[in-house]
Amino acid sequence: MPSVAKTTPPLVLVCGEDEFAVKQRAKQIYQQWCEELGGLDHEIIDASVTHSGEALKALARLREALQTLPFFGSGKAIWLRDCNFLGDERAATAQSVTEALAVLAQELKEFSWQNVRLLLSAGKVDKRKTFYKTIDKVGAVESLAGWSAEDRDWAGQAEVWARREFRTREKDVSDDALAELVSRVGPNARLLHSEIEKLSLYVGSRAEIAAADVEAVCAANKFARAFALGDALGDRHLPRLLRCLDEELWEIRLKIDRDKSEFGLLAGLINKVRALLLLKEMIREGWIKPTADYGRFKQQLERVPAAKLPEDRRYNPLALNPFVLFKALPQTANYRQDELVRAMDLLLQCNQQLIFSRLDEAMVLQQTLVQIVDRPPAPARLAASR
Repeated sequence: MPSVAKTTPPLVLVCGEDEFAVKQRAKQIYQQWCEELGGLDHEIIDASVTHSGEALKALARLREALQTLPFFGSGKAIWLRDCNFLGDERAATAQSVTEALAVLAQELKEFSWQNVRLLLSAGKVDKRKTFYKTIDKVGAVESLAGWSAEDRDWAGQAEVWARREFRTREKDVSDDALAELVSRVGPNARLLHSEIEKLSLYVGSRAEIAAADVEAVCAANKFARAFALGDALGDRHLPRLLRCLDEELWEIRLKIDRDKSEFGLLAGLINKVRALLLLKEMIREGWIKPTADYGRFKQQLERVPAAKLPEDRRYNPLALNPFVLFKALPQTANYRQDELVRAMDLLLQCNQQLIFSRLDEAMVLQQTLVQIVDRPPAPARLAASR
């Protein structure tokens, strides 16, 4: 999250789909402005409305605040907070609101910003509208899209942000603890902030936060549980694998998570086996070596020749979360390469059965996983049995 410089223009719009990040950034700017300007004339106007009438009242309050000069300080900071009528919301489409915003936009163009600063925070904003274009021209717009699991570098961004949050609390966090925390929380800034607060309170006066602390107090959320099935497969631990499968299928049947499905579970398993295959190939090429140090592993990944890797994200190991690869690294020893190739074939057959057969989905998945994890008897024992 960027810091507030004294060169920040007096008119700023902070917007984006990441509600938590928008609120944090807007709060940071407003507090900094209040400290710089001094005095007691600063004003926060709640702009979270349910209909056009409330939107018009909020805009009227804003115009009044802009025209009221500060009495007890050198300047005045105004924050139009949580504005929800700058996008395609119902209140935003009302003709009266559109006209009021157009009038306000013209006033902002002509306004003298000598001793007044205006901050607006909002979620979705329609960039085609005059009001947005005016702010972008007269002042500054900060758009915070937030982290997404689809972005390759979301984990790196989250780690940088989390480390900074720990430092503000005078805490230091080890690389493996930070990676474990981010992998448990996923791309969720609000939840990550909450877990950082929890960890800081848990360690008390101790400055260093270790991986054991994360394991002790940070629960694995939905994002982390999605990897549990794949981790059990990588560990080649059949009892845990079947237990994780039962838990996932139970959530699907009860529709606890509407985004989950048997095909989604299958896709996750395919990605896991593919990651193990890619790691084995990188080890064979000598690009990476087994290590228990996450920092060293990331350094090895940075040295992997990207030109020799496929552009397709599905087959490019560098497109995966580095910590996911790091946790899978020791699991490569649990399978031979031919076993992983066979596992991909079994998962393909499983996919076909889920589509075309009338067999119970749970039974199909269970049988497939048992076949993958089951260790065939060693040749020596086969010969002895004969």
